[in-house]
Amino acid sequence: MERTRTTKLERSWIAYDIGNSAFTLLITTLVPLYFNALAKDSGLASHEYLAFWGYGQSATTLIVVFLGPILGAWADGSGKKKQIFLGSVIIGILIMAAWALPTSWLTFLIFFVMARVAYQASLIFYDAMLVDITTEDRMDTISSYGFALGYIGSCVPFILSLLAILLRDKIGISLKQAMIIAIIVNAIWWLIFTLPLAKDYRQPSYMSSSDVKVTNVFLKLWQTLKMVAKDKKILLFLLAFFFYIDGVSTIISMSVSYGDSIGLGATTLLIALLVTQIVAFPFAILFGYLAKKISNAVLIKICIVGYFLITLFAVQLDKNWEFFFLAICVGIFQGGIQALSRSYFARLIPKDRSSEYFALYDIFAKGAAFTGTTVMGVVSQVTGRQQMGILAIAVFFISGYILFRLSVKTPHSPQIQPEITVE
Repeated sequence: MERTRTTKLERSWIAYDIGNSAFTLLITTLVPLYFNALAKDSGLASHEYLAFWGYGQSATTLIVVFLGPILGAWADGSGKKKQIFLGSVIIGILIMAAWALPTSWLTFLIFFVMARVAYQASLIFYDAMLVDITTEDRMDTISSYGFALGYIGSCVPFILSLLAILLRDKIGISLKQAMIIAIIVNAIWWLIFTLPLAKDYRQPSYMSSSDVKVTNVFLKLWQTLKMVAKDKKILLFLLAFFFYIDGVSTIISMSVSYGDSIGLGATTLLIALLVTQIVAFPFAILFGYLAKKISNAVLIKICIVGYFLITLFAVQLDKNWEFFFLAICVGIFQGGIQALSRSYFARLIPKDRSSEYFALYDIFAKGAAFTGTTVMGVVSQVTGRQQMGILAIAVFFISGYILFRLSVKTPHSPQIQPEITVE
């Protein structure tokens, strides 16, 4: 009989999604406004501080792409997944708290990059823990609960932060002081919801209990890359994931900018973003439930098609109600496609190499986030129409759908476990 109640370890793992999602919501909404204010006070022109903000985002992506697989190989080779995860979290929280110190725009940007790198590194090991904290038949459900509660939970510190900013004149504080309150609230929230996982998690599977030298870490990473290249099922999935999550990431990251470009106010955009988070909560749980009745792969394909239709609708968007309708539609599919992709991949990989494989998973996600926004920007600039930039993203969903279908139909290739000597 299938177990329906969550275990203490499963709840602890889900709790971290509640904590880290607050960081994501903060840095995609309020933090850019704070950075813009710091840069403007220093005399930078609008095009200059927007450019530097973009450079910071790109720097984060490149650092994580390089660092993630190395840390993943180290964790799987030494059994220190938990220690590296907690180290990333602590560094991220401390640097985030340092945002509240009086700083220049450049210092703040450097601190932002450092905190975001630590945050992204923690997610590699958090995702990799999924194979350890639950059984295979419950991965879809637990992964979905994580995203669902993360969406709704992150609204609490976000609303508190938003109130501090919107009511700052009435309570007699400046924008900088309001942002300091928001930063401290979100840092504490992140810390509190990390504690259960820090207490309860133990790593059951890893390659060796011996010390791992740097040379062996790179050797393990190279062997993992060769294993992925030989297994067409995993390789095709990662390529499919790259394309369709590219479209998802681009829609998430560019929606506010697109709404602003058609004349919607900042308050309207923030409310629409909240609507997305609230709608994503029940639908992420719903997709987790449906995964018990319907194939995980079928549900992922439905989500990809849903996002494709969202993209087509966005091309003609020019009214407030249409933007809110779009926000609702994104919320319907956002949690499902992220949660089910995570659990689908977790089933494909060897447990004792989960950190390494999820580091590669993260690389494909980060590369997608970088590529999608670039393609959208270039197409919009060349054609002179931002609608064409959005339409270009539809191609990513088509490519992702085709590659994912091929992945589902492809059997696992025979794997030869590499012989790695740890000195």
